[in-house]
Amino acid sequence: MTTGANKAGAAAEIKVKVQLQLSQHAREEIDELLTHFPADQKKSALLGALNIVQHENNGFLTDELMVAVADYLELAKIEVYEVASFYSMYELKPVARNNVAICTNICCMLMGSQSIVDHVENKLGIKIGESTDDGRIYLKKEEECLAACAGGPMMQVNHVYYENLTPEKVDAILDSLE
Repeated sequence: MTTGANKAGAAAEIKVKVQLQLSQHAREEIDELLTHFPADQKKSALLGALNIVQHENNGFLTDELMVAVADYLELAKIEVYEVASFYSMYELKPVARNNVAICTNICCMLMGSQSIVDHVENKLGIKIGESTDDGRIYLKKEEECLAACAGGPMMQVNHVYYENLTPEKVDAILDSLE
C-alpha cells in the first residue's frame, strides 16, 4: 500500500536526482521559461528546456539529461525523447564545437547550395553528418529550410545566419572558427 509519506519520499528522491543532472543555472533558466506558461502546461517549456541543457552539455543531449528534463517538467520520458529526436536542432550524440548547417531546401538549392555543400565537404574532408577529427566543426545533417530564402545559398553557424554565400565567403567563415 502506497502512503502519502511514501509518495512524498519518492518525489523528493526524484527532485534530488534531477538536481544532480541539471545545473542550478539550467533549473533557474527553465523556471524562468515556465513563468511564461500556465502552471498546468509545463510541456510548453520543453523546447526551451532542451535548448538550455544541450547548450550546457557541449551541444548534445544525453539520455540522462532528457530523463532529468522529463522529471523536472513532470512529463513522460517518451514525450521528451520524441521531441528531441524529431527536431533537427537537437543532437543526440557528441558533435564538434562549431555547428554548421547548410540549407539545402528548394530555394537555396536553386541558388547553388549543393556547390556550397560540396565545397565545405572537400575543404573539411568530411561529409554531412560528420565532425572534423580535431573536433572543431560539425557539418550538420541536411537542413530542410532555415527560413532565409531570399539570401540563399545560406548557412547557419552556431545559430548565426550567413547569406548569399560564395566559396570565398564560406572559407572565411570556416577559417574563423576556433
